[in-house]
Amino acid sequence: MEDSSGEESGISDSEIEEYVEKPYQALQNGTYKVKNSNGTLKCPFCAGKKKQAYGFKDLYQHASGVAKGASHRSAKQKATHLALARYMEVDMGYTSEQTIRVADPEPQPSEQKEDVFCWPWIGVVVNIVKDVKTGKQLTDSGFWMKTFSKYKPLGVEVFSDEQEQTAQAVVHFEKEWTGFKNAVDFEKSFEAGHHSKKEWIANKGNLGPGIYGWFARADDYNEEGQMGDYLRKNRELKTLSDVMQKGKQDKENIVVNLANEIDMKNQTLDEMQSKFNEKAMSLSRMLEEKDKLHQAFYEETRKMQRIARDHVQRILAEQEKMNHDLESKKRQLDWRTRELGKREVLTERERQKLEEDRQQNDERNSSLQMASAEQKKADTNVLRLVEEQKREKEEALKKILQLEKELDARQKLQLEIEELKGKLEVMKHLGDDDDAAVQRKMKEMTEELEQKIDDMNHLEAMNQTLVTKQRQSNDELQEARNVLITALLDILQSNRTNIGIKRMGEIDEKAFVAECKRRFTVDEALIKASEGCSLWQENLKDPAWHPFRIIENNGNTEEVINEKDEKLMKLKEEWGDEVYKTVTVALQELNEYNPSGRYVINELWNYKEGRKATVKEVVNYIFKNLKTLKRKR
Repeated sequence: MEDSSGEESGISDSEIEEYVEKPYQALQNGTYKVKNSNGTLKCPFCAGKKKQAYGFKDLYQHASGVAKGASHRSAKQKATHLALARYMEVDMGYTSEQTIRVADPEPQPSEQKEDVFCWPWIGVVVNIVKDVKTGKQLTDSGFWMKTFSKYKPLGVEVFSDEQEQTAQAVVHFEKEWTGFKNAVDFEKSFEAGHHSKKEWIANKGNLGPGIYGWFARADDYNEEGQMGDYLRKNRELKTLSDVMQKGKQDKENIVVNLANEIDMKNQTLDEMQSKFNEKAMSLSRMLEEKDKLHQAFYEETRKMQRIARDHVQRILAEQEKMNHDLESKKRQLDWRTRELGKREVLTERERQKLEEDRQQNDERNSSLQMASAEQKKADTNVLRLVEEQKREKEEALKKILQLEKELDARQKLQLEIEELKGKLEVMKHLGDDDDAAVQRKMKEMTEELEQKIDDMNHLEAMNQTLVTKQRQSNDELQEARNVLITALLDILQSNRTNIGIKRMGEIDEKAFVAECKRRFTVDEALIKASEGCSLWQENLKDPAWHPFRIIENNGNTEEVINEKDEKLMKLKEEWGDEVYKTVTVALQELNEYNPSGRYVINELWNYKEGRKATVKEVVNYIFKNLKTLKRKR
């Protein structure tokens, strides 16, 4: 509930007492509610905060602390909280327990004139003379600390008087009432032995060897001499009422400071709760967005599968049509052969021409039969590879989707675990250690957290199993890739097509030929280029030569060509930039594809985009260019 009107927002400290009546009456007639439905209390003037579950004592401390002068509070807040404190005392019957008990009861001042003491409490010892046995003066502070140890002194200081051949001492006591009690007992011990200040004044001319002592008061403070100077410099005069009043004021200040500190802690806790709620909402939004992205990815994957299936069906239909055309042409050639056989040759020239036509037809027929056999074999291999690639792709896709689901579940569990940990921290701040309900709730949340951690460990094990299966699938896919390279080595061994087989790590001799043609004649250029290319190809095979250096890129390390390598610098100086570039490209390919063996290996390559070709791209290219590849074979 907000404050009643805007006219109350600009009151000063002097108007606080006048303004208290309005909120106090509002509390009495029920406009402002103090009690919650669960029996706890709330501050109706701090309704914007998250924590609204106070006990009687906590709410009273909050109200009195704000009302008594928190520096960051306005006069309006002080007045409303002062009205709340008055309402709790008058209408709810709450009794303030601000008075703090001390170890011993405080002495009550008598109706007579009060004694004025030196404060902090201090005792006086006089007539300290030489020890009769040793002949030495007893000026050792440690000796007197042991002598008066039962009165628990804080320290003893001794002053020597050379003129009168005696010494005086002061005994320091605690500032609290225990120190006062010890000082009184100290004085009473001398009174019992008739060595108090009264006897010391009476026997001024005949004191004897004994010491006299008493509780220092105003007459000692005002006395001339070394003792009076010391007391005036280090002590002040106070009555018991003054000391009691100062102690009471100090306690009230402590209570106010503690109330302010509790209020600040509550504000900090409210801020932490608000931040926690913001983080929880942010995590929820992230999970929703992740679910949407996952759904979109699933739909896109199904669309890609449907397109791939339709594409394979079209390829098979085209292949069937091509086979039908081939059989038709074969039947047409057979018919022509039979027709030619039936015709009679009338002249020698016609007979020779007929013989030549027959030989040509036989050769064509043989070629067509061989091509047909090879086509059927290639069709069988291609169809088998397509089916294997399709099956492996579907299995890999299923495993990827399963891995993503497991990863999402794992991330969701981690988020829930972090959220439970945050809630546990908030419960630790919100509840008291003795609150049974809070402890029970924290126990339930702890058990739930342990269950979530067990679930996450189970998901970790399942994820590891799926990763192992995915690696096996990748190995099978790589094996299929190697089989495809071997089967299509003769067909795709060209860089004049979009898809081909590239020898990774083999130096391109064109750069050497171009450089040698600028330096030598045509006949010498080919020989020199071949020698240079062969020499550097052998250098690449040397495993002891590793002209690379490691750099860090965006937190990851990678190997790049060491341009300061002695051999490479010599190569660049001797052959130029183009040859240097060709050799370094081959060197990088070897380092990427075969760093241990350092020999050339074959790889399916997409020449159009300058990268490694996928199995899907190779199969699609074969089907699209089936007639052209057949003519090459």
